[in-house]
Amino acid sequence: MGEEKPKPIGGVWPTVKPFVNGGASGMLATCVIQPIDMIKVRIQLGQGSAVSVTKNMLKNDGVGAFYKGLSAGLLRQATYTTARLGTFRILTNKALEANEGKPLPLYQKALCGLTAGAIGACVGSPADLALIRMQADATLPLAQRRNYTNAFHALYRITADEGVLALWKGAGPTVVRAMALNMGMLASYDQSVEFFKDNLGFGEGATILGASTVSGFFAAACSLPFDYVKTQIQKMQPNAEGKYPYTGSLDCAMKTLKEGGPFKFYTGFPVYCVRIAPHVMMTWIFLNQIQKLEKKAGL
Repeated sequence: MGEEKPKPIGGVWPTVKPFVNGGASGMLATCVIQPIDMIKVRIQLGQGSAVSVTKNMLKNDGVGAFYKGLSAGLLRQATYTTARLGTFRILTNKALEANEGKPLPLYQKALCGLTAGAIGACVGSPADLALIRMQADATLPLAQRRNYTNAFHALYRITADEGVLALWKGAGPTVVRAMALNMGMLASYDQSVEFFKDNLGFGEGATILGASTVSGFFAAACSLPFDYVKTQIQKMQPNAEGKYPYTGSLDCAMKTLKEGGPFKFYTGFPVYCVRIAPHVMMTWIFLNQIQKLEKKAGL
């Protein structure tokens, strides 16, 4: 009589929870990081340093310019981050079961991160394309601007003008970049949590902060070269003769290497790192808080 019956946790919630939590935490982080992401894209498009880009944006377009493409950014998190974080947690849970509950070696975490990144990128590629185009639109001559009003308008226009498959233009470099980023971000986070908690005896808050910082650095270092190529492919436009500057991601990489050397791929690295690391940190922090609220609510 005095025993408390455990709440039933049947249905689909246990399966979808990692996906819902991942998407929600990514969207919250994006609301904070959007201005830095906007500056990063314009630096990669050759508009100058972080300081000059910021001054020009404020002077020419006002504060609202920093949030151009926010709807696409949120849609991207709702698709890409939902898929990658949910998939990663499902894969690592399955691997833990196969490993009889023992901690996973780093290479298994890396493989889970690579797989989750690829799946997430395939799902989120259309939103990512819309985000890049909306952010780059203001840098184009007036006659070439697409003037998308929001993410859904961008997706509609791309489909109507270029066909459905155009939504996955640049999907190759997007997937490769996502695999590199998530291998660095997800595997290093789980590995760092174990190290800070078990080896150094850190508390929960310090563990999350430390692991998130490590995770953000490796995510940025692994992914920026692929992000640079992806951005160049997605924002390119044909010349007067109808020819594109690059035939594909490999051609873009080779021309960039020939014209600017290997360090050209790390154009905007400080800003990119400043953008990636806080976004990663806030994603993990928001995710941790969401999970705490769910525990209190008995979900």
